[in-house]
Amino acid sequence: MPSQDPNDPGYRRLHYTRYADDHLLGFTGPKAEAEQVKDQLAAFLRDELALELNPDKTLVTHARTRAARYLGYEIITQHSDTKITGGRRSITGTIALRVPRDVITAKCAPYLRRGKPEARTAMCNLDDHDIVKTYAAEYRGIVQYYLLATDVWRLTRLRWVAETSMLKTLAAKHKSTVSKTAAKHRAVVETPHGKRTCFQARVERDGKQPLVARFGGIPLARRKDATLVDRVPKPIIYPFRELTVRLRRGRCELCEQPGKVQVHQIRKLAQLDQLGADQPTWAALMARKRRKTLVVCRPCHDTIHNRQPTTTAA
Repeated sequence: MPSQDPNDPGYRRLHYTRYADDHLLGFTGPKAEAEQVKDQLAAFLRDELALELNPDKTLVTHARTRAARYLGYEIITQHSDTKITGGRRSITGTIALRVPRDVITAKCAPYLRRGKPEARTAMCNLDDHDIVKTYAAEYRGIVQYYLLATDVWRLTRLRWVAETSMLKTLAAKHKSTVSKTAAKHRAVVETPHGKRTCFQARVERDGKQPLVARFGGIPLARRKDATLVDRVPKPIIYPFRELTVRLRRGRCELCEQPGKVQVHQIRKLAQLDQLGADQPTWAALMARKRRKTLVVCRPCHDTIHNRQPTTTAA
């Protein structure tokens, strides 16, 4: 541990940030001691857990002069001689989160062509509500993730690029101009930071509330109380198909005898009407259950194709 005595010449109030995979550690002291701590951690993981640190991902970063990347954010130590609160420099030495510049560039890329926002022609077959809904979901997900950043306002570039691409897509769909499309879909909404201009598409429904898809209207202001919730996708449980369950039961649906079974199938239920009023037992059972398949044993299956009557269990 570094010396905690400010009068000790070995004491240095420097912030070094180290991270390995999904862990981030803060350290106050000289870089040499930060390297020693990293080596001790590497030895513990190697000797006790049989794990190896990736040297390309396990870094020692001076948080004052460089930014550490963690979970899509840049983490820095702030310094300002002009921000004075209560007679002291209030932000000097505090940790801040920033939006990486390369993240903004990467998120803008899908909407650009030759450096300019372009329409997504593949979406022109969708209705206006679905187009606005798709653009809004993409933009909202990125903005809400970076609301903890002090410079979340940098996402203004992403908003303009995505918004222009959306308007060009709507204009291409209706063979109109961007200005007319913007005037058609422009709306004003109330937010905690006042009124904001956005673009929305409405779908009116009889006897129900209209469906509204809205792009924008999210203030690009830092929220200290923002909570990042990484939702774990719930696994979709696909139930067994009814025919699969009936086959696994291993019981003939005509004679009720257990054993190996087969499936008798017809093309459509209308074929049962062609058998006349005096339908055989198997046809009457399929008509009653409204099924085009019947799970039967081998003898019953042969009987069906030989057009002979089948006796059912008492």
